[in-house]
Amino acid sequence: MFLLHEFFPVAILIAERVPTSNKMFDDRLLKRSKIAIFCLIIFSAIIFIILCDDLIYQDSLHLQVLQARPHRNGEGIRSTRVLTHTPLRSLQQNEGVRKENPGALVAPFNSTEEERIGWFKGKLHEFKILQSDELSRKFHARIVRFFSHECESKFFMTWEYPAGSFAERELLSIKSIFKVHPKACLVILSRTLDSILGCRILKPLLDGRFRVQAMAPDLPFLFKGTSAEAWLNELVKGKKDPGEISLFQNPSNLMRLAVLYKYGGVYLDMDFIVLKPLTVLRNCIGAQSMDSGNKNWTRLNNAVLIFDTNHPLLLRFINEFVLTFNGNKWGHNGPYLVSRVVERLGERPGFNFTILPPLAFYPADWKKIGGLFREPKTRGESKWVQAKLLQLSSESYGVHLWNKESRNLKIEDGSVVARLISDRCNICKYL
Repeated sequence: MFLLHEFFPVAILIAERVPTSNKMFDDRLLKRSKIAIFCLIIFSAIIFIILCDDLIYQDSLHLQVLQARPHRNGEGIRSTRVLTHTPLRSLQQNEGVRKENPGALVAPFNSTEEERIGWFKGKLHEFKILQSDELSRKFHARIVRFFSHECESKFFMTWEYPAGSFAERELLSIKSIFKVHPKACLVILSRTLDSILGCRILKPLLDGRFRVQAMAPDLPFLFKGTSAEAWLNELVKGKKDPGEISLFQNPSNLMRLAVLYKYGGVYLDMDFIVLKPLTVLRNCIGAQSMDSGNKNWTRLNNAVLIFDTNHPLLLRFINEFVLTFNGNKWGHNGPYLVSRVVERLGERPGFNFTILPPLAFYPADWKKIGGLFREPKTRGESKWVQAKLLQLSSESYGVHLWNKESRNLKIEDGSVVARLISDRCNICKYL
């Protein structure tokens, strides 16, 4: 490293060599010496600034690397990359992440069953979704009244997270329902959206005269008469291990089964984009994957469920949830659950349901969902986008976006998802 004090002895040495008493003293030599000294000082200062700037930059990189280490949130351990592009979020979503992180209600990592139960007992008052109050006890009366007004079809969704984290991605899914089913009625089972803030969030839809309403569900009523009733009682009494995974997700898995069993209709996850009318389908569940050789399904998924009231398969799903509940395994009480039950049923008569191929609801595997968000950069990629859009329009009822994998992806111009938004969304803002 070059520093200023290293150049002063050199400057003095040069000055000493200049004759001061000689009559032949050359003014030009003195001027050149002064210029040389000045240049050396300026040069050393420039080097010093560059090196200091490099040190600051290295410290900044080190800080960012530290910030990029994994942290715990509502979905377990996940890495946040500070240097990557942050996708567009709504104001409500930013506020929700900062103030109301749903990950706060996750049992301590690596805790024992006894410790998790103790933690849950202490936090029970914060799990509002599990409690019955004056608002939730009006659920049945509200839902009957809501569906009595010229509803051509009944749709259900769940939202168990804070209202502040509900953003444009979720609104996009709802808007796609009404684009294809303008006279549908949608109930969002959510205690947090059944609020003043929730009404403000849903206002663009209500202003468009679409029939959508958030309702705080009454779980004791929904589960009554099924095995889920006893499961809920044991959970709130501290006799069930809540598990390490966010408990918000498991009531969602159970609520969708119970609400369809009691009222019938269509259930959709909040990360599903509707492309075609779902009302032409009846008693259906979709395969997530299939064997490329024998074309048999290998896994089902519960992100889309279409069933009549009191369908026996739904009751089987509910019983399986209660008997095999495990809050420590991701997907165990959801996609894996419906797969287990249907596999055991085999060809048993009396259940009357259809398993649709992956292209119906899950045309993109969760590992490859990023391809639907990327802008085509070459002619070959543009052709692929066109081919994919053609395939979706002819063979798919909708697209599951696997929000757990894609929530941090930006919807790039010209991508498959961007084209779907612009072509099929009625009151969308471009994301």
